[in-house]
Amino acid sequence: MRNYIIRDYNNDDFESLNKLWEETELGGAIRGDNAKTIKHSVKLGGKLILLENVDTNEVFGSSWMTFDGRRIHLHHIGVKKSYQNKGFGKLLTKESLKFAKQKNYQIKLEVHQSNKKAIDIYKKLGFTFLGDYDVYIVRDPESIIS
Repeated sequence: MRNYIIRDYNNDDFESLNKLWEETELGGAIRGDNAKTIKHSVKLGGKLILLENVDTNEVFGSSWMTFDGRRIHLHHIGVKKSYQNKGFGKLLTKESLKFAKQKNYQIKLEVHQSNKKAIDIYKKLGFTFLGDYDVYIVRDPESIIS
């Protein structure tokens, strides 16, 4: 496919982006993924890039990078099923790495152990396994025990 662009997210993209994330099981409201959070993360030094089919205006890929003041975290990198196996995941990852290099920060990601295709791409692009530890999260701040 040649008629696509890589571009930065804008506020008008949220509905299309949310649809992509739901279809690819990358995010949604339960994870706190909303327009306000995206806007805030970009303001703090992150970036959200999209792949768009210019013929149909369909957003079919995303890579969301957040910044914690120490390193860039790569989230929600994914491509709709009908666009998979065409190099778009690798393209998004490379664009994400360019951003990290430009900012001169480490870049970190989490990937499900069963996602062998993604792991293979990440390894080929220089990511290394960080270690043997589990990742835990509290998704609902209201549930935090003080």
